[in-house]
Amino acid sequence: MNIAFDISPLQSGHFLQHRVRGTGFYTENLKISFLKYFPEHHYTFFAREEMLPKNIDVVHYPYFEPFFLTIPFQKKYRSVVTVHDLTPLVFPGYFPPGIKGNLKWQIQKMSLKRMDAIITDSESSKKDIIHFTGISEKKVHTVYLAAGEQFKKVQSSKFKIQNLREKYHLSEGFALYVGDITWNKNLPRLIQAIKKTDIPLILVGKAIREKNFDITNLWNQDRVKIQKLIEQDKGRQIHCIGFVPDEDLVLLYNMATVFVMPSLYEGFGLPILEAMQCGCPVVTTKEGSLAEVGGNAPFYVDGYASDNIASGIQKIFSNKTLQQELSEKGLARAKEFSWEKTAKETMEVYNAIL
Repeated sequence: MNIAFDISPLQSGHFLQHRVRGTGFYTENLKISFLKYFPEHHYTFFAREEMLPKNIDVVHYPYFEPFFLTIPFQKKYRSVVTVHDLTPLVFPGYFPPGIKGNLKWQIQKMSLKRMDAIITDSESSKKDIIHFTGISEKKVHTVYLAAGEQFKKVQSSKFKIQNLREKYHLSEGFALYVGDITWNKNLPRLIQAIKKTDIPLILVGKAIREKNFDITNLWNQDRVKIQKLIEQDKGRQIHCIGFVPDEDLVLLYNMATVFVMPSLYEGFGLPILEAMQCGCPVVTTKEGSLAEVGGNAPFYVDGYASDNIASGIQKIFSNKTLQQELSEKGLARAKEFSWEKTAKETMEVYNAIL
């Protein structure tokens, strides 16, 4: 099979490049997995606007944004697109598209309908795609993601752990959050919850420390709220360490007493899988795809109630037996996801349209 795979998000200057653990992560890992597990096929890795050979069997666009023109309007080959989620359409009051965004969504929707198949990360996202586009469910395929293989339970030397503690000013026990700060991530309630306890909270994510953003854009309203809450805390309980390399992130997951992701919506929720794969107990909600991905492994809380989030974090912090139970459940659940499986099921979609 001759497969053309769009790697635009990995290119310098691409508008999706900032999604370090999102679209870029998916594109890079799927590319690597194709070459590793399906070397018998021929691959053309291309960036948008590049000419493709005429003998291509299928083209895959591994990213989609409703309010940007991310897939071609004219289709020359059998084509597949990955739509990770449609969160901005599910909550338009928090992600207003504007006139241009609305127009681009109408164009994108027409382009989507021309695709031979759509891949998405969860059954939750599949339902949203069908609802907002009217596309037949037969054309929409759920293919779960996986955490990177580097995320695992490790036995690190005391020297390495001490170095990391000093580097990021970590206490012996802490709650960890990894991710963005858009409205659906629910960070203001997480901070309100943590302030009801005496537990330190470590925030990891590139956007968390960025200062240069448009404060008038409604998409950034939670970034403004979070910065104010962090300033009020004055470093007493909330520690923002921003982007960290994967090597450090693996250790952070391993060292954290609990990982907290109280999202109000997720198309997949990759960080909970990373945490589970490292044996870190997880507190999350049942919103969007999170229960679908987490199964029986996390401790579930009500994302709309800061008291309930606080209670869940505190319960795990004060109960070593529960920590061990959640860690074991998480490790078992994480084994059900792999990039070999993701690549295999993606290949099955290609074969289905051929």
